[in-house]
Amino acid sequence: MLLGIAAFAGTTPNAAVLKTFNEKFPTATNVKWGMENKTEYEADFKVDGKILSANFKDDGSWVVTESGVTPKELPVAIGEYITKNLPGAEIKETAKLEMPDGVVNYEIEIKGADYIFDADGKFIKKSEDD
Repeated sequence: MLLGIAAFAGTTPNAAVLKTFNEKFPTATNVKWGMENKTEYEADFKVDGKILSANFKDDGSWVVTESGVTPKELPVAIGEYITKNLPGAEIKETAKLEMPDGVVNYEIEIKGADYIFDADGKFIKKSEDD
């Protein structure tokens, strides 16, 4: 999840990616670049002290921005889903996902799987971590 998948072995993004990144995050600091799943550039960085991660396609198009959130910042419906469907489960990580079309989702890591919920807390899907 957040900051955990990309390989950061000195990856340098192309000009299109850098242009989009700099336009979208002009105040970013501590930027580190890598590749996620060998198909997208991923930047880990800080804005106003908050750690973020953003992915971009090779053509420079923005894919997603991921930011850590606390369980208390999640929609109530997510907690209700977990209580009902995963009783006693320990939440390992929580993140807010923002997409170009304005869609906001939440990603919750529990027992080695990622659970995706919409902005209202409705369950969308489960995917196993690689």
